[in-house]
Order: sequence, then C-alpha cells, then structure tokens
Amino acid sequence: MRFAVESWAPEYGSAMEGAAEEVDPTANVEPGIEVAETDWAPCNPLAEPAACIAFVDGVRRVDAQVWITEESGETRPGLCATYAAGVLRCDGRAELGDLRVSRGLFTPYGRAQPIVTRNGTWEVRPSAGGIAELDGAVGERMRALEVDVSRTVTGADLIVLDGLLWGRTGIPDAIGYVKTHHTTYLRPDLNQLVARLEPGQRTPLFLVKTAWTRLSWYMRLPGGSGHPWAGIVRCEADPDIGVAAAAALADRAAVTLPRYASATHKDARAPQNLYPIGGLERELRHRLGDAMVLYRALLRAARIA
Repeated sequence: MRFAVESWAPEYGSAMEGAAEEVDPTANVEPGIEVAETDWAPCNPLAEPAACIAFVDGVRRVDAQVWITEESGETRPGLCATYAAGVLRCDGRAELGDLRVSRGLFTPYGRAQPIVTRNGTWEVRPSAGGIAELDGAVGERMRALEVDVSRTVTGADLIVLDGLLWGRTGIPDAIGYVKTHHTTYLRPDLNQLVARLEPGQRTPLFLVKTAWTRLSWYMRLPGGSGHPWAGIVRCEADPDIGVAAAAALADRAAVTLPRYASATHKDARAPQNLYPIGGLERELRHRLGDAMVLYRALLRAARIA
C-alpha cells in the first residue's frame, strides 16, 4: 500500500478541503486575464524579493455568551468578545508595528449598556440577529480593525493580509493570503496545473466574481508533503489596481514568501502558516488577556447587575 502523510496537522482539519471537488457553481471565473487559457503554464517569476514586507493579522475570542433582560422581561442574546489586530514588519529583522485590542458587547438590544469590570470594559457593539449572526459581527469588527492597522503601514513593498481580501481592498501593495482551500475556482484541467507547481512558481492570474470581485492566483511554498496540493496557497489582489500591477505583486509574493514558509517541527500548519504570521498570532492572542480571568470578571459583573 502506497500512502503519504500530510504535513498539515489533523487537528486543523485539512488545508485542501474542497480542492478536489467540483468548481464553485456560484463563482464566475475568467482564467484568460493575464494569459490566454490555452497558454496556461507555471509562471517562474524573475522579480526582486520585497525588501520590506508587512504581515497583518487579527485574532478574536468570545469571552462569554450573555442574556440581557429588558424591562419587559424579554431576554436578548449577546456575546462579549475580545478582538485584536496588528502588524509585523520584516526588513532584515522582525519588528512589531501597530497592535490594537478591543472588547465589545455584541447584542441586538438597543438599550444595552457597556459592561465595566476592573479587568476590562466591553463597549456596546449594536448587532442584529442571533448568536451565529453576532459571531459574524465580531469577525467584521476584527476585519475593520485589520484595515485600520494596515493603513498605518509605510515603506513596505508588500503587505500580506492573512485571509481573504474581502472587506480589505484599497490598501496599496496588499494581497490576501488564503491558507485553506474550502472550494476550488478552476476547471479540473487547470487545477492539474496547480498540482504541478514547483516551490516558488505560481499560476497565471484569474478573475473571480462571486458576491465580490478579486484577482487571484495559486502558488506553492516549499516543504509541503502528502497531498498534491500540499504547500499550495491562494492569493488575492484588488482588481482596481489592474492586471499588470497585480501580476507584479504576484511575482513579488512568489519570490518573497517561500523564505518565510514554516517547518512541520515548528508549526502544525506548515508550510502555509508563515513564521511571521504565526508569531504575530501568538503575540495578539497573548494581548487578548487571560480568558478565565475575564470570564470571572464578567460573572462578578453579572451578579452585581
């Protein structure tokens, strides 16, 4: 029996979920943006690596689910959450940039008041819907915070935003960096090209239109093993910058990001979880504060209320 062990740790699911499935039927994909479909082949970028690269990421945590009782006796759901975003610059050395932490009480109750404790204050973040929608609102606030810190970056040749570019367009020299493939956008014959990529190579650009529009491409990092798509990441660029500028960004990313690829003995999501992103995540999670301390602070506040 021949088999291979995937480098991506099983507790994180699979990095290739959906990579072998049918093309997303809701997506309108145009592969012939950079080159004609008949000329699709692995691209070997000759660009200079980015001299200064900025990595931007955000983290969030639900501190507690709460129920708020109105004067009428009706109860409304709420989530107390902490979220943070920050920048890590790499220009020969790693340096933390703007780091921000915020706490919010997400609830549809229009007359809610902030929850104040000695360990922190959860400001009211009016949001509609039930628990699932409130959790989505936490993610939206985190992404907005990521955009805010991204706009403080200066002097970077490349800005890597961890995750989809959705909601974070309009940032110069920025790309979205997608580690996990929940769906595929290319036809099976073009997906076969993705599986043949060597480390440092990328596919030609393709345009993806769903609820929003972006230019995208796949590239392979060194160190992946197991699945034919091991080490494959998908990147995104703002279509408003034009194909030529997006291709230049794609080339710059392809020759720069492989040097930051993680190894399996150091990161369970290797090689896709780049070392700077992993380090930034750890720092941001530390700054969220101790989860049990904050939970007990909310319990005390609830007993007093």
